[in-house]
Parts: sequence; C-alpha cells; structure tokens
Amino acid sequence: MKPLINVTDLSVSFSGDDGKVTALDNISFSIPEGKTVCLVGESGCGKSVTAKALLRILDNHAAIESGRIEYQRADGDLMDLAQGPAKAKHIRAIQGNEISMIYQEPMTSLSPLYTIGNQIVEVLRWHTNLSFEEAKFQAIEMLRLVGIPSAADRFDSYTFELSGGMRQRAMIAMALICNPRLLIADEPTTALDVTTQAIILDLMRELQKTRNMSMLFITHDLGVVADIADEVVIMYLGNVVEQGPVEQILTNPQHPYTKGLLASLPHTDGKRRARLNAIPGVVPSLQNRPKGCPFQDRCDHFVAGLCNEKLPELTAISGVQSVRCHGFGAQADLVPLHTSTSQVDDCLHAPNPVDRSQAPILELQNVSKHFPIRSGFFNRQTGTVRSLNDVSLKIWRGETLGLVGESGCGKSTLGQTIIGLHKATNGKVMFRPEEEEVELTGKTDSQLRPYWADIRMVFQDPNSSLNPRMAVYDIIAEVLRVGQELKSTKDIEKRVLEVMDKIGFSKEFLKRYPHAFSGGQRQRIGIARALAPYPKVIIADEAVSALDVSVQAQILNLLKDLQEELNLTYLFISHDLSVVAHISDRVAVMYAGRIVELADTEAIFNAPRHPYTEALMSAILEPVPNAHADDTRIRLEGNVPDPANLPKGCPFAPRCRYATSICEDSDPSLGEISTDHMLACHHPDVVQNTPADQLEVMAG
Repeated sequence: MKPLINVTDLSVSFSGDDGKVTALDNISFSIPEGKTVCLVGESGCGKSVTAKALLRILDNHAAIESGRIEYQRADGDLMDLAQGPAKAKHIRAIQGNEISMIYQEPMTSLSPLYTIGNQIVEVLRWHTNLSFEEAKFQAIEMLRLVGIPSAADRFDSYTFELSGGMRQRAMIAMALICNPRLLIADEPTTALDVTTQAIILDLMRELQKTRNMSMLFITHDLGVVADIADEVVIMYLGNVVEQGPVEQILTNPQHPYTKGLLASLPHTDGKRRARLNAIPGVVPSLQNRPKGCPFQDRCDHFVAGLCNEKLPELTAISGVQSVRCHGFGAQADLVPLHTSTSQVDDCLHAPNPVDRSQAPILELQNVSKHFPIRSGFFNRQTGTVRSLNDVSLKIWRGETLGLVGESGCGKSTLGQTIIGLHKATNGKVMFRPEEEEVELTGKTDSQLRPYWADIRMVFQDPNSSLNPRMAVYDIIAEVLRVGQELKSTKDIEKRVLEVMDKIGFSKEFLKRYPHAFSGGQRQRIGIARALAPYPKVIIADEAVSALDVSVQAQILNLLKDLQEELNLTYLFISHDLSVVAHISDRVAVMYAGRIVELADTEAIFNAPRHPYTEALMSAILEPVPNAHADDTRIRLEGNVPDPANLPKGCPFAPRCRYATSICEDSDPSLGEISTDHMLACHHPDVVQNTPADQLEVMAG
C-alpha cells in the first residue's frame, strides 16, 4: 500500500547551554493511507518530538538535522516536509489543514476565552474563503458528527462549560474541520475514564473509516494499541527499536524492550499475583545517551564489548517486522535472547492474611459530605453539592481496598474526608490504630494532629505535592518535625535513611531537589514522605496513574513489598482498573457519591452484579489484538450526574440499560446479596441472568 507519510533517517536535536543533544536518531517508518500507526514508548523516548517534527511545530530550541518526511499530497505531488523553514507558506498551508493534531489535554489547544464554535470557525476560515455563516454551519455539523448533543447550542459554549469527554470531542471537531488526510493524536485518551475512552476510540475509528483518514496515534497504553492500531512503532531514547503489524508486535514481540513493556502490564482477571515484571531503571536523559545500544543499561541480555560499543542496525526478521537488537544482527550468536535473568514467576499469590474477626482499622459509618453553593451579594446558600452520600465502608488491617469509578464520583473527596482535609457533613469515621477506638469526625485540626502520622496520603502528581524548593531530606524530615514524631535530629536522620532504603534510594539522593528526578523517582519520594512516620493506613489517590507502565510496575511492586513488611493498610483510589485488579484484596465501586458494589476483587472483575460495574469491566482494553472483535463492550453515554442536581431515584438509572420504573422513583440501598458481596441495585440478578440477545435489544 502506498504510504501517505514516509519518514526516512530523520534526526532532531535540541540546543541548550551544554550544546546539542540528539532527540531523534535516524528514525524511519511510514504511515499507510487510511491506516493507524501507533507510536509506543515510555516518556522521554521521542514520541511527541516525532509528531511535532511531522507537523513542523518543534519548539524553538529544536531543529531537524537530517532526513526526509515525504508527504504524498492528494494531487499526487510528493512534498518533503523536512525541507524549508517551519513558517514557509507551503508548510503553513498543510498545518491544521491536511495534517492536524489533537492532544492529551484539550485545554492546551482550546482557549478558555473564546467559545468552542468560534475557535472551530477560526481554523476553517484560516484555510478557506468561507464566510462566517458558512463556516458556522460546517462547524455545527462537525460538532454534531463527533457526538456533541445540541450542537447548535454548544457552538456558543466555553470550554469550562463542557465535561472532559465533551472537551475532547470538541478538540477532535476542531482538528477534523478541514478534513485532514492525517490526524496525529498525542495521548488523546490517557487522562479519560475507561468508559469515556471507549467512546472516544469508537468515534475516532468511525471517523477514520468514513473519511479514509490516516492516523498517527501516540500512547503508552498497550490496550489502546491493540484496539486501534494497524501497525506499531516502538521507540526508545529517540530510536525505533521494533516495528511491524500490531498482531506481530503484541503476540510475538522480539526486542527485549517490547517484551519488557508487555510483561510490565497488570493482569485484569482479579487474581492476586505477587509481583509484576518491571523493567529496571528509567529511560536515560538525552544528555546521558549511552554509546551503543540505548537500552543496554536495562537489558537482561546485555553483552559487554558489543551492546555498549555499537548501535545495532534495524534488522528485518520477516517481511513485515523489524528489530534493532544485536540479537538479530550479524553477531546474533553472541546475544542469548532465549534466556532472561529477571522474569518474575507468574504464579498466583494468596490474598494478604487479613483477620476480619477483629474490628476494622478504619470504618466509615454513613458518611456524607455536602458543599454549599453560595451566590449573590449576601453570599446566601442557593444549592448544595452532594459529593458523598451515606457512604459506609470497613477496611481491615493489612488489606488493600481498591476504590474505582469515573471522575466526579467522589473518590478523592472520600479519601480527603477520611484524612480530615474535608469535614464530614454527617456520619462517622472511626479509626482503630491499636487497642483504642477514635472518632475522627468532628475533631479540630489540633485534636487530629496525633493521628496524622497514622493515616498518610500519596497523591497523583508529585510535581504539585513536593515542594520544589526543598531537598529530598527536608521533604521527608518535615513530616517528622511537624508531627513531632521524633524529637532529636539524630533520630530524624536515622528514620529518613531507613525510608530511603525502603524505597530503593541511596543517601546520595538526599541533597537533590525534585526537579532532578524522573516522574517515577518523584513518586517514590512521595511514598517515602508518606511512609516516614510509619503509618498504619496509606490513602493512595491515583498514585500511579501518571506513570509509564514500566515505572508503574516498579511502584506497585514497592507498595506490595512495603505492605508485607510493615503490615500497611491501603485505600487505593484509581480509574485504572487493571492496576486495581492487581493490587486490591477487595474493590468498592463508587457512583455519584455512593458505593454501588463492594466485593472481593475476583468477584468484581469476573462476576460483577451492578450494571455500572459491568460497564466499567467491559471497557477494559486488553493488549490482545482483536480481543473486542465481537464488539460486546457496553458504551455508557452521558456523564456522571451533577452532584448539585442529582436525579430522583437511582442516580445511575438515566445511563442504565436495565432501568425500570422503580429505578427512576426509588434510590436502592446498599445491602448484602451474598457473603461479603454488597450491592445497591433494584435488580440484583439482571446482569448475570440477562441473555446476550436480550442485551442487544436493550442496547439498541
């Protein structure tokens, strides 16, 4: 098939105070017409730089050093996009027109100062001679095409008036308004819930099919790759290390890095496994690019004198698959690719020995949290945001309770209410650190201070939770000083060294500042800070969501090791269901500020009973090509209801395919349907007893 884009020996460099560094090193790949190519790799591997180079929107300190980007235009002309200045007329004519781009965060390309419609019209009129009214008509049609309801009304909406999924649709509409031949999508679904992600991927696939559009899709989610890709390009430190059809790459990977990425993924069967096969270390910085193979420091098959001396060639191992590894070149007999020294046994792991005959260490009794809505000159209350509604939970010492649900379901509010960042409106939070029983609700900060050391929190983004002006030592020691856990400087220093050792850091790191570390390393520092007073309970709020799969595996292994060593109790909040399946003993599913299902992990993932849980589980993407070829996934249209305007009856009823009249009138309470399985649904047997043909009728 004739390629739409053919990249040959493309090199890009960054200029800085210390001279030039290579960001892309002679990469080559092609994008066939009407097909999707996925760029895969960890952060720092050059995926986004590649995309920006194709569109000629590199940062000011970046430059194309050599290579070709051949673009086959619709009229048959072949254009080299690597030639000429980025602001040249022929380049500007293509940007946003024939080649367009969407980003992970819609707010990076959508202005909060202008309406959605005006921004789309601006793009269209830049590349055409249409009048405003003509462009407006096309913009509304495009908004309707990407699935935005009441498109004519939404034309005049601002970005802050749209949900995350709607903002993503609006950004797609703006990217497609000029009918591009190539759409570059840079992590467009990474920040989305699994339900919204499924809908956006469906939308992009359908638009590609109807428009015969090519896509360059950048992601580190191998489940997404399996779902949407035709071909895959694996990148590492600015090099293409493996490429080929998606079936070959995911079912028969050859490069050690590709194998490592796939081995790092958690299983989603809900069965406990001791550890993940994490790739050791991190991607080197561009300034520290090693001589020879860039993957050598993390590879199980490293051969001294070969891998550290010579960069391997990209070798074709079949008619369609290529690998950059000495194990496939002229000296393949020197590289023992058939063996591995660090593979973890994929054996099932018995759940933590949790003694549920004892009182739970943490218990929530009918906890609610409401926020007043105030307006007007006199700041009167005009409404109420009901973020948490009558939540009851028990967490036993030494167990991990996973908490899942879409954004806006109240997960983070629950964690913050437990720890005292929010004061509960109603209900009780009972904490039992040892023999005593303490009610945390209703206490002042000074009364809570003695318990701050026992319940700690790890946040999603270490960049915003670590003080950039403090060295690692002070970040960790501050917790001990403020809590007066330890009095003497000597004892504090000893404890800091202890927790540094537990997270795998040497004492040389203590004087460094957060900016000197990778994302995974910063998250380890956040864990060390939470661990410093040796707490009883750790609330991990999306603690691994922003990490690459390999670093995520390292952190999950660390959390498990610490739990086994210190008998820690975790409340693990996440929208990544595969991570929850791996680490949790039990799972609580939240929707609209309440628990709708609670059971052992295996029951939740293999036999869900609530329609919402069923929809979440069906949206999980496995890294297996054609895993969803039968298209049995449940598409949840709409959004979590506004907590300031909850519907009468069951809050999930407007989105539920099983809903009946009782669901619209009465809110079901959480009750036990079997041993240790709690459910809030008027139809407790409908999920497991509804035949497939009837589901099709319901969904239709």
